[in-house]
Amino acid sequence: MYTQEEITGAFGPFTAPAVFDNSYIQNCIAEIAEFPSALKAFTDMLTAEQQLATYRPGSWTFRQVIHHIADSHMQAYSRFKLALTESDPVIKPYIQNAWAETPDATGVDAGVSAALITPLHQRWVYLMRSMSEADFSKQYIHPEYGKTFSLAYACGLYAWHGKHHLEQMKRYAENMGWIKA
Repeated sequence: MYTQEEITGAFGPFTAPAVFDNSYIQNCIAEIAEFPSALKAFTDMLTAEQQLATYRPGSWTFRQVIHHIADSHMQAYSRFKLALTESDPVIKPYIQNAWAETPDATGVDAGVSAALITPLHQRWVYLMRSMSEADFSKQYIHPEYGKTFSLAYACGLYAWHGKHHLEQMKRYAENMGWIKA
């Protein structure tokens, strides 16, 4: 049985390595490649009622979290394309909480976004595997944070992001007896 802290703190915050070497990047790409099947397998186990569960009071439903992952990873893919085709582009941030409240995020079955992530990640992984080591040094500017992010950093961040949310949902589902560890 997981404590609430263990559920919400799954994997903790993203911590970037001191050096983004090729081994780290390739491992992150592999995790991004494997993520869609893990998310789909989990999502397929959820009933419509379970999709409406939250793993802490006031948080998004599982449905909203799964749609958020798709929204976030679509943004990440676009940011990769921008950084590869423009010099230090300024990306457009989006209000994640507002996106999580749109009718498609609250009303559409989570399986739709789990299915959407499969071809999205296929293209994204193909793109990343085609990139040179120097390409991962290319960057974009995030005006909301006032920071520049390299594609190597973004690769690690999004490999962590999917696992982070999936692990939170899995831990809660295990506590509820919906799935076995």
